[in-house]
Amino acid sequence: MAGRPLRVVAFGGGHGLSASLRALRRASDEIDLDITAIVTVGDDGGSSGRLLTERDALLPPGDLRQALAALADDDPVTQRTARVLQYRFAEIPAGGEGPDPLVGHPVGNLLLLGLMEMLGDPVQALDHAAAMVGARGRVLPMARHAIGIEAEVRGADPDRPGAVVTVRGQHAVAVTCGHVEAVRIEPADPPVCEPAVEAIGAADWLIFGPGSWYTSVLPHLMVPRLAKAIMNSPARRLVTLNLAADNETLGLSVADHLAALHWYLPGLRVDAVVADGKWVGEPEPVRLAAEALGARLILAPVAVAGGSPRHDPESLGVALVPVLGAAR
Repeated sequence: MAGRPLRVVAFGGGHGLSASLRALRRASDEIDLDITAIVTVGDDGGSSGRLLTERDALLPPGDLRQALAALADDDPVTQRTARVLQYRFAEIPAGGEGPDPLVGHPVGNLLLLGLMEMLGDPVQALDHAAAMVGARGRVLPMARHAIGIEAEVRGADPDRPGAVVTVRGQHAVAVTCGHVEAVRIEPADPPVCEPAVEAIGAADWLIFGPGSWYTSVLPHLMVPRLAKAIMNSPARRLVTLNLAADNETLGLSVADHLAALHWYLPGLRVDAVVADGKWVGEPEPVRLAAEALGARLILAPVAVAGGSPRHDPESLGVALVPVLGAAR
């Protein structure tokens, strides 16, 4: 590693991955990092879902857009460009006849859709958009086309509370009111993004979480070629735990979040687990679950002030510096 940056690959999607990437940018002020984001491509809700349906988009752009914005350079012009990517068209009062097709679409989603249609290659499209925001890292999709997410959920049907039903679609799984017993992707073996596989193989650190466990974090472990690359990578592995359960993980303890990594990728070894001491609850079960994966538990104040269950990128970045730096 001497004389070159630490190569860090972060997996996930949505707000969780965005927080992780902003934290890595903060850490890069003290450690020279080469950051790659590998983004889940199962989002079928909101603007991304509409573009998949109405334009037959190759990939859902929402999570990819958020990752690009999180990695944008601090220069005022590129930061303004990043804010433009995030700008979402609102409904215009007293608008014209019929529904406004722009309402609800972020500018960045439309930009990425246009680039993918024009260039015909999602990696080229993302690299071009990354240059527009001076991204301090690279954003790659985990697969070359959209995937579906399905879950077996107990109690999702209020008329049959004990029955297990299949819930289809990332958005539906994310908001389900039942207990998720198993999750899978469709197709089971999607075509991977080759640069993502290469980045995993060359990495010094692989970082999982925070984020929606079943719909953003675990899907990476279900793609056969990504799973093989993760298992074969010489990189160290770090898990950042969520601060609180969401709908899809209700009933899943903090320790169970770690156990799920092994359930979906048996043999996975982890080196470090980062959790917030105020949110983790009783730390002993979490420590034991971390040790079962080969990891040490690191408790650090990484939540935003005010009691909200959201990671503070600045605090998380501070916590990551000594962990990542230990690889030197």
